[in-house]
Amino acid sequence: MKNYEQYKRLMRGVFCLLLLAVQAGMFWYVWKREYSPLMESPYWRKGHWLIAAIYILLIFIFPKIYGGWKVGYLRVFNLLYSQFLGTLLANGTMYLIITLLTKHFENPAMMGLMTLCQTAAMTVWGFFANRIYQKAYPPRKVLMVYGERPAAGLLQKLHTREDRFEIGEMVHISEGVQKIEALIGDKIKGYGGVVICDIPSRERNQILKYCYGKGVRTYTTPKISDVIIRSAESLHMFDTPLLMSRNTGLTVEQRAVKRAVDIIISLIAFIPAAPIMALVALCIKLDDGGSVFYKQKRLTEGGKEFFVYKFRSMREDAEKDGVARLAGENDDRITRVGHVIRTIRFDELPQLINILRGDMSIVGPRPERPEIAKDYEKEIPEFTYRLKAKAGLTGYAQVYGKYNTTAYDKLKLDLMYIQNYSLRLDFEIMFKTVQILFMKESTEGVEEGQVTAMDVKRED
Repeated sequence: MKNYEQYKRLMRGVFCLLLLAVQAGMFWYVWKREYSPLMESPYWRKGHWLIAAIYILLIFIFPKIYGGWKVGYLRVFNLLYSQFLGTLLANGTMYLIITLLTKHFENPAMMGLMTLCQTAAMTVWGFFANRIYQKAYPPRKVLMVYGERPAAGLLQKLHTREDRFEIGEMVHISEGVQKIEALIGDKIKGYGGVVICDIPSRERNQILKYCYGKGVRTYTTPKISDVIIRSAESLHMFDTPLLMSRNTGLTVEQRAVKRAVDIIISLIAFIPAAPIMALVALCIKLDDGGSVFYKQKRLTEGGKEFFVYKFRSMREDAEKDGVARLAGENDDRITRVGHVIRTIRFDELPQLINILRGDMSIVGPRPERPEIAKDYEKEIPEFTYRLKAKAGLTGYAQVYGKYNTTAYDKLKLDLMYIQNYSLRLDFEIMFKTVQILFMKESTEGVEEGQVTAMDVKRED
């Protein structure tokens, strides 16, 4: 398989071009037959080509935002879901462009029919493309190296992707770096990669250098220090390279632009959100007659406390014992309406008020309860690093993690956002938030008996 590694991108590129050609062909037919004749001054040949080029650009960019071109990387369902969302956005945008060109809201039936045909085509494409890719690149056999921090969580996650990984052997770092290097270099075992869990930096660096020298792929769970260094700037003031980490969070300019974007988008969002919020409020009231909203103390930038507003999704006596806890996987405190609005995240809509007030941003680390944050900080002192940015309605950890992702992993995800902040990243997370709304695994609760998403100790 190693000899064919260089062709992975080429294979994905061919699959991408194939689907783009089919989708563009469908649009070309619909445009020429249905919408082009409706223009006051129909285009000549170059005009048609320009419209086709714009559509191809849209049908490439939108699925790319959601990962719709990652054949072999995503499961088939996630690949198709990503493609469908991207195609829906591309076709919606193209319909608005057609409306501007014809100066009328034209019948969208043909665009809808085209979307259905494209969905059928991408379904066939997704299954066959993934099947061919997996035939060419079977699961990679890997050696897993772990330390004092239990690797059971990561092992379980790897087992959910048996299409990509085959755990050949697990070895504790106490066995010694020499033995691990011998296992990596064993031609008979034929390991195509090494998964390095949270192990001491000295041993980890030795293994990384050995694998680099041998050309063996490594998969490493990053430490907090890795996340900080990853965003560092290279300085070349003299003949010794320096890496500079600013470590101050967002700049003044970034904060100003981010605040302006928050106000504009939240005001726009209120227009479609208002009727939805009214419907949710009515359902909650009819369900048990209790209060519609509830407020809860949370933490934002600099450790400042504020009250977050949400639709009530639990019984009003959910914490009558006074213990702050996260929702469990089968939590009987959640109401019937609560199950629905939590699944599609509608319980978070009142936080648009928090955004307009300046307590929160649209994108940022999710605000934690002071009591739970204090518990996390006992085991993870660095947990306060999340407070270098304003709390958000959605965030990096919400898009790439789950509700029950461990506190340590959420911290690393949030730091990746803070250290690599850009306006482009904010918009990328906003788009991806739409993608996870209907993905069940993103809302999984903590296991029964757990109060928080705390993980056990780790090594730095």
